[in-house]
Amino acid sequence: MKPVGEITRGTTNPNRLRRVDNFIAYRCGELLRNAARPLVIDLGYGATPVTAVELRGRLAASVRRDVAVVGLEIDPVRVEAALPFADPPGLQFRRGGFELAGLRPVVVRAFNVLRQYDESEVAAAWRQMTATGAVLVEGTCDELGRIATWAVVSDGRPSTLTFSARLSDLDHPATFAERLPKALIHHNVPGHPIHDLLHLFGRAWEAEAAPFGPRQRWLATVRRLRDEGVPVLDGPHRWRRGELTVPWPF
Repeated sequence: MKPVGEITRGTTNPNRLRRVDNFIAYRCGELLRNAARPLVIDLGYGATPVTAVELRGRLAASVRRDVAVVGLEIDPVRVEAALPFADPPGLQFRRGGFELAGLRPVVVRAFNVLRQYDESEVAAAWRQMTATGAVLVEGTCDELGRIATWAVVSDGRPSTLTFSARLSDLDHPATFAERLPKALIHHNVPGHPIHDLLHLFGRAWEAEAAPFGPRQRWLATVRRLRDEGVPVLDGPHRWRRGELTVPWPF
């Protein structure tokens, strides 16, 4: 099957995707535990396979020991470089793109991939990656994984948007603007829901300035957003991790 997509920059770092991995274990854990074949695809893992290796280890430890991760890259050089890190059947590497190499995963993680495409290409990529019933977690983060946003997509349609941060490094929610998923990053202008949400987010953060530390400020900010009518999901057990998840659209 011919890979669908383009070779991207491929930059990566150890622990860069720890936040989204923990979210996948929480959000998709039950799906994986109930699956006849708990397969996860790491699409576009980059120049080194470290984040695919970490994903397999985290899911095996927290969700199900026999979870299998297949790292897919469209660049055959990257696939060849990753092969020494394979540990079949739990961890494999293949050449592939949005067609998922013909596999039928339960979950697909595609991070810092669509950011490098045109916005006009996003919807088709979402549809292709979820065509066989997979749940897609698609988003972007900074180079060290301290600031990240991602969408959960099923049947080609996004259902939620998550903001996640290392709270000790967060200066203001406006920082999220430059790391929005490709489907939203160009819509952060007046008159669009994401712009309105980030405005409310920033205003709540500024109102909750207090001497109790960044975690308490974040929790107070999320509660203020909820009280102001923003449909905040999950609860304090996720908020304390520096997460805020809202329905899409907001």
